[in-house]
Amino acid sequence: MPEFEPAYIKAHEKKILEKRIEKAGQILKSCTLCPRKCHVDRLAGETGICNTGYKAWVSSYGPHFGEEEPLVGKNGSGTIFFTHCNLLCLFCQNFDISHKGGGDEITPDQLAWIMLNLQGKGCHNINFVTPSHVVPQILMALELAIPKGLSVPIVYNSGGYDNVETLKLLEGIVDIYMPDFKFWSAEVAKDACNAPDYPEAARRALIEMHRQVGDLKIENGIAVRGLLVRHLVLPQGLSGTKDVMDFIATHVSKNTYVNIMRQYRPLYRAFRLEGFNEYPSAKDYENAVSAARKAGIKRLDQPKRVFMIS
Repeated sequence: MPEFEPAYIKAHEKKILEKRIEKAGQILKSCTLCPRKCHVDRLAGETGICNTGYKAWVSSYGPHFGEEEPLVGKNGSGTIFFTHCNLLCLFCQNFDISHKGGGDEITPDQLAWIMLNLQGKGCHNINFVTPSHVVPQILMALELAIPKGLSVPIVYNSGGYDNVETLKLLEGIVDIYMPDFKFWSAEVAKDACNAPDYPEAARRALIEMHRQVGDLKIENGIAVRGLLVRHLVLPQGLSGTKDVMDFIATHVSKNTYVNIMRQYRPLYRAFRLEGFNEYPSAKDYENAVSAARKAGIKRLDQPKRVFMIS
């Protein structure tokens, strides 16, 4: 079997990456990177919903061992947590980063150094957390890191609120897509993050992501390419798990690797909204797993032990 080579190596050699950087940079002039379509001039320092101008912000980075097993392996996933967010869920567990802006502005050179540093620590991949609003900055950093030896898979770890047009800029560059599919109901999405178009945007995004990379491929226990979908179980069935799983099975692939997550806690402003202000029960989680299996989805991530309210 030939040794795995990340998609971005050829994209760099064929000057595809260079062209994508130019296109992405043009979008920043009147930003439509994500479905919010704020149309602010980020090149001039203006900011929209994501509170990010020309430079990306990073809150922290390092080997992470709390991700899915195929990403973690023995040496961890090389996570880079971007500050700010285009979705801003009221229950965000990282609200100090996403809502309150904890972190520092960085240049593409600095981001490239971080990637190489994580690779040097033995991380199995570079895991961009909340990247939807900083795609141009990521592309610029990759252009600098690749000639210096970057050679591990790139993980695009998003909330699922992505524009298909932006995702197309990442075709042949991103190896692993790991989006959330948070809510099926537009009303719930409006209440949770003022984004009633979230369900439709997430459906379009998942289809495009799978078109680009296909089902998750694992070599020697480590994910190298493909789609991995996360779905957080919310109290009172607010996440619409049955509809989400039916959609994935019917319109994406029954072979999709899915992580049904049960660590929801009513953090930040969740106490303000009925339903979100409580913990999901053990039964909520069991029903979610059952819905996935009934839909025909069998590649379910093995859950880690967490505290549950019964």
